[in-house]
Amino acid sequence: MSNDVFVGLDWAVHTHAVCIIDTAGAVLDRFEVAHDRDGLAELMRRLTRRGDRLRIAIERPSGLIVDALVEAGHQVFPIHPNAVKASRPRYRSHGAKSDASDAYLLADLLRTDGHRWRALAQQSDDIRALRALVRSRDDLVDARVAAANQVTATLQTFWPGALAIFADIASPIALAFLQRYPSPRSARRVGEAQLHDFCKRQHYSGRRSPAELLQRLRGAAAGLVGASTEQAMAQVVLCHVAVLKSLVGRIAVLTKRIEQFMSELPDGLLLMSFPRSGEICAAQILAELGDVRERFPSADQLAAEAGAVPVTYQSGKTRSVAFRWACNHRLRQAITCLADNSRHANAWAKSLYQAARARGCDHTHAIRILARAWLRVIWRAWTDRKPYHPSLHGNAVALASRHGG
Repeated sequence: MSNDVFVGLDWAVHTHAVCIIDTAGAVLDRFEVAHDRDGLAELMRRLTRRGDRLRIAIERPSGLIVDALVEAGHQVFPIHPNAVKASRPRYRSHGAKSDASDAYLLADLLRTDGHRWRALAQQSDDIRALRALVRSRDDLVDARVAAANQVTATLQTFWPGALAIFADIASPIALAFLQRYPSPRSARRVGEAQLHDFCKRQHYSGRRSPAELLQRLRGAAAGLVGASTEQAMAQVVLCHVAVLKSLVGRIAVLTKRIEQFMSELPDGLLLMSFPRSGEICAAQILAELGDVRERFPSADQLAAEAGAVPVTYQSGKTRSVAFRWACNHRLRQAITCLADNSRHANAWAKSLYQAARARGCDHTHAIRILARAWLRVIWRAWTDRKPYHPSLHGNAVALASRHGG
């Protein structure tokens, strides 16, 4: 490894600014490269002139350029944008930002404070594949929620009955109903028999009878629009339905692939052993956790990464505890989902949650407390490569013995 140079790379969509400095902070080289094949090849050539295993600071922990640098054998140190922003006044009083100056700032931060950060370790190809699947599915789920909200807003203006008949507007049966009856006029003659046949064709498994569904449809408020507006709105509904059906279908495809992937990975089976984790929630955790054990030497570091511990501010006699915003938000969402699910199937989790609520914590705070406790157990199981079992969980065993379990 080359110990006499430090590299800062200010990432951008089209062009990357690079600065190379020596141990005294003097600039050895500055240049820009395009984010294309020739630009990345030029970046690798110019870095190779300085050494075969350079230390490189960048403001992002993933992406094509990060993968390329790690693959080339360089040590890549992701520095959080908040740390970069807070450090700018050290280098210039006016607070202005430029790509070239940020590249130098990153290199110099690595030179002076490099001991504070940990270099990225390359994840296995399986983890990278799982991460791509999981993150793509999450993005499609967000798009589905946005599209469903658009449909809801449209129906509220001219046909509230279509919202009332089925609970989830993005469900297959609700979308099929809207595709068949996109306006109040098209559903005007729908009776109990027609609705019964429709539900049978859609394999409706709900507990409500066709008569109850029809009452929901007829009992909702009526929209006050003219014939031309209703016809136009029907076309809008059909367009939204087409988008939603496509999203629901693609999400189902990715979900099936993720479930298959998790059943083939040892770490996937490990995380699915936790109470009510499920394939998707476990996959979301594993995609962010990875399979490089050295990345999290302690459970506390994993909890900080997941945002499951607060941030303490103290100055003199003043002390405050605040919510941790800087963290891996995907990991936090996944681990809190597991925590919330687990309290319905695990006595220890339920007890911990109820104790937090009894102390005055609201639901979200209590779930974060439970998530923090689960992270200790997950970290130990992940580190030891052993699936979760209640008999190996000391606190759960102690709780069971107190209650005669």
